[in-house]
Amino acid sequence: MNDTTITVFVLLGFPGSSEVQVLLFVVFLLIYISAILENLVIILLLTVNGHLHTPMYFFLGNVSFLEVWYTSITVPKMLASFLLNNSSISYVACLTQLHFFTFLGGTECLLLAVMAYDRYIAICQPLRYMEIMNWRACVQLASTAWLVGFLTPVLPILFLTRLKFCSSNVINHFFCDFSPLLQLSCSEVHINEMVDFAVSAVILVSSLLLIGGSYLQIVLTVSRIPSTLGRRRAFSTCASHLTVVFIFYGSLSFMYIRVTSLPSFDMNKVVAVFYAVIVPFLNPMIYCLRNREVKQALQRALSRIRSLNRSF
Repeated sequence: MNDTTITVFVLLGFPGSSEVQVLLFVVFLLIYISAILENLVIILLLTVNGHLHTPMYFFLGNVSFLEVWYTSITVPKMLASFLLNNSSISYVACLTQLHFFTFLGGTECLLLAVMAYDRYIAICQPLRYMEIMNWRACVQLASTAWLVGFLTPVLPILFLTRLKFCSSNVINHFFCDFSPLLQLSCSEVHINEMVDFAVSAVILVSSLLLIGGSYLQIVLTVSRIPSTLGRRRAFSTCASHLTVVFIFYGSLSFMYIRVTSLPSFDMNKVVAVFYAVIVPFLNPMIYCLRNREVKQALQRALSRIRSLNRSF
């Protein structure tokens, strides 16, 4: 066995002919630009519209801000590999990418849980909503989500730095993730697998329990509303959030709450594309199409733009 420690990895990505690589570059470039613009539009709308300065939209702004960076952690490197055939990444850059990708993914889980708690207070305790969800509480909840998310990958990466990589340096993925890195190590990785699994499970399960508990209380409260219209209005405030939760947590659970030694990296890459690239592209549209206030704010903004264009 070669005892030379590897300092540069090669991301295998999505191999194929040059024509396929160009097609994938165009497709992912369009999705990436759209995702960035959509989330920036959401942030701008929430900033300039005073009637959207509420706790629910404060947390939505946090999610949009996060997803701008979340998709930027992996997609530019993937685009470079498609067009420039530049798929190498240094050991330090690989661990940095892994840290920030895990950090932002964990933070999004926690922010979605906080948003579920916000809906629970709004529907189940409406008279005390502004008292409980005051701006200080909102900032503390969001800050806690960001802090815990930042600390989430620290222990797994600390254990990862103790491993030796002295065989193949080809990572069968389009970004640095724990499982494909563990497959390359020539050290014993059982403890790393357990630590990775435990940390992922704690974040996913704890946030899902908070979301599930919040929505259980919401369902019980809404079921006691006598009018069908009242029940529909109450549930409509949760529809977009629930849609995002099902999409995001479904793909994450497939990736991380599983036996890490299963050789299913081709499927993992497809699922990873979904939650790392497609979900940040879909979320702004889900929130706009299913949220009347955001949709109205966007329509007013487009009307003002059209009026300015006509004046010129």
